[in-house]
Amino acid sequence: MVGAGVSGLTTAVCLAEAGLRVTILAAAPPAETTSSVAGAIWGPHLVEDSPRTARWALVTLAELREFAADPATGVRAATGVVAARGAPPAGAPAAVEQPPDWLRELGGVPCPADSLPTGFASGWRYRAPLVRMPAYLGYLHARFEAAGGRTEAGMARSLTGAAAGHGAQAVVNCTGSGARDLASDQAVRVFRGQVVVAENPGVTEFFIGLPDATTELVYLFPHGDILVLGGTEVADDWNPQPVPTVADRILRDCAAVDPRVTGARVLGHRVGLRPFRPRVRLEAEPPGAAQPGHGAEPAVVHNYGHGGAGITLSWGCAREAAALVTQAL
Repeated sequence: MVGAGVSGLTTAVCLAEAGLRVTILAAAPPAETTSSVAGAIWGPHLVEDSPRTARWALVTLAELREFAADPATGVRAATGVVAARGAPPAGAPAAVEQPPDWLRELGGVPCPADSLPTGFASGWRYRAPLVRMPAYLGYLHARFEAAGGRTEAGMARSLTGAAAGHGAQAVVNCTGSGARDLASDQAVRVFRGQVVVAENPGVTEFFIGLPDATTELVYLFPHGDILVLGGTEVADDWNPQPVPTVADRILRDCAAVDPRVTGARVLGHRVGLRPFRPRVRLEAEPPGAAQPGHGAEPAVVHNYGHGGAGITLSWGCAREAAALVTQAL
């Protein structure tokens, strides 16, 4: 397994719990991956809209709902609002608009316009799994190790080389944005995300304000005593360092949504590069021919390109990737 973000860890858990011997090879530990920066809430974002992604998302939703019963997983069911600044069509109140399928699955109900922050015209209130990613990644890693898996720090120069170096019969590519180089996939782009982590001044519900042509994405995700504030989604920006002016804008926008954010003590800044691809790559490469004296090439399975929906698709994609590995073996 190459990669230790949420996709790599979840796929590794599926394989290890199926009885396979699995090693994760990763340049960065789970706590330093893009996944650890995520807000993170179940719901499609920056990912293809298709029947297969809907299927993967529902598989994951069922898993996360079960995890929410155990605080040690870092998952809990939370209530909040997603809102848009644009007004509904003339003469049509927000209440008659139809929610997308994923919001219906979460019991979304329209918000009265006067209940929304200034500048927002319509919105939906719903309940969804909210994930404190550092804790959740730790839970997945512990579960992986309990199933006999091992983790190794290192950089893969090639997928088949990584497999050969470990005597593996199969290798799974869960490298996210790293697949642009490792798999020579120029369809992979990044959408840079930056967040501010602050002391929680008492916020209990999440809020997501959708961007439009003139305003940025804004969100507040409460996780107990901390509050994750965002955000950005800048295409093709590979800068991994926080930008102070962006942090100031995030704090200003979040304070406009909830004035309690004003003066909240800032604990840190994080940046993640969402690995977008027009179509999620979840497939097995055709088996390579055996070479004289070298035997067959290892099976190669890809699972990357989830954009901003890594947590949302994680279990559905992991199970399918694990099935591809099992079939190849």
